[in-house]
Amino acid sequence: MIGMATMERSGRVSLVTGSSRGIGAEVARRLAASGDVVIVNYREKRARAEKVVAEIERTGGCAAAIGADLSDESNVVSMISDIERRFGHLDVVVLNASGGLERNADPDYAMRLNRDAQVQVIDHAQPILRRGGRVVFVTSHQSHFVGQQPVPDEYAPIARSKRAGEDALRKMIPQLRDRGVDLTVVSGDMIDGTIIVRLLERRNPEAVSARRKHGELPTIEEFAATVVNASTAAVESGHTFYVGGADYLLPTEHVR
Repeated sequence: MIGMATMERSGRVSLVTGSSRGIGAEVARRLAASGDVVIVNYREKRARAEKVVAEIERTGGCAAAIGADLSDESNVVSMISDIERRFGHLDVVVLNASGGLERNADPDYAMRLNRDAQVQVIDHAQPILRRGGRVVFVTSHQSHFVGQQPVPDEYAPIARSKRAGEDALRKMIPQLRDRGVDLTVVSGDMIDGTIIVRLLERRNPEAVSARRKHGELPTIEEFAATVVNASTAAVESGHTFYVGGADYLLPTEHVR
């Protein structure tokens, strides 16, 4: 429930998908601290999402938790309808939710979530996105540079599906531009403390240690700060922000 707040409001309403924990939760907290009304989206963990909302409200912010499995179109339609009914519009959509490393996930799940669901959310959100709005797609260097740089076998299906999601969203730029909405992308090295890194450490610890040899991994806080900046920065639609992993940004022939 939206509580009373004392801070000055930005007037923006921001949806952060997959924001009951990790990067998404930190992005939600930071957007709320800047004055946005924030929708904390979750798939199953309602209590965890409501805890994030409570944290935001305790510091004077405004937030609400709305559950939706983004791979289920009926859930997406219901979520967007709920947002329109309660808040009237959206200004920012942070596409943070992703997956594919979950135990027992079917072979098509990564593509359904990391590509199809991302497009689906924006398709249904467009009618309530106000002019001047922003879509921010959150990805990883291993996905953004897939095909150019090595990817651990365990992560390859996720990398390919997230790159497919990014490409599909980039194809929507002209359509979004007609509505006065921009797209930005935030790509990061492995982010310390995230569930993806923890899962990879269990399945392929060498893949994570190999990244650490290039330097300290970015923190959740550092990455989230860039995502929030990407929601406001005056850049061309389609601009990519990079966090960590400087070796990825070198010409391919110079990368070992």
